[in-house]
Amino acid sequence: MRTPIEYSEKQIAIINAAEKLFAEKGFDGASVRDIAQEADVNVAMISYYFGSKEKLMEAVFEERTVNIKLKVENLLQDKSITPIQKVYILIDDYVDKFIHQQQFHKIMMREQMINKHTPVAALIHELKKKNLESIRTLIQEGQKTGAFKKNIDIVLMMTTMVGTVSQMLTSQHFYRTLNNMEHMDDMEFQRHIRKKLSTHLKNLFKQMITNE
Repeated sequence: MRTPIEYSEKQIAIINAAEKLFAEKGFDGASVRDIAQEADVNVAMISYYFGSKEKLMEAVFEERTVNIKLKVENLLQDKSITPIQKVYILIDDYVDKFIHQQQFHKIMMREQMINKHTPVAALIHELKKKNLESIRTLIQEGQKTGAFKKNIDIVLMMTTMVGTVSQMLTSQHFYRTLNNMEHMDDMEFQRHIRKKLSTHLKNLFKQMITNE
């Protein structure tokens, strides 16, 4: 099992600055000089630590996604919980990641919409492919025990989850106004939508994939 890379405090500052600017300007629009200025370091330090802007983007992906990959791997090895409980844990993890890493997911959405052959597009493709392989193994485990239906479109299943959470976060201000929640502070509102999304997706997935 791969363990997370231990980045220094300075490297984390650069990764955070890069994530912020990639989300705001896109990969092509954010220059290394912009990132250095945002992180309050000189340009040479970015080259020293990461080598290139492409490698820096890889570091952003690594830092933001490694824990969820480790979580799936741990879930696959845990025999003490049922397959549907594992799916529920995965849903909570995805919702939490989306809510707490909104800049990173903005990068994902932006770069996929551009739809061109770039190192970033290749990174996203590889990430999604590895995630799907792990989740397919988890679903197959449930199918072997008879807990899950046989014909499950895993790509569509994950598209449903990611699309639902993404849409909620994209339109959260509309949702907040529509439900008269302007009085809530940001933290309280984020807790509210996290609970709503988690409950909705668990109910939906139970209908979609189980034989109950």
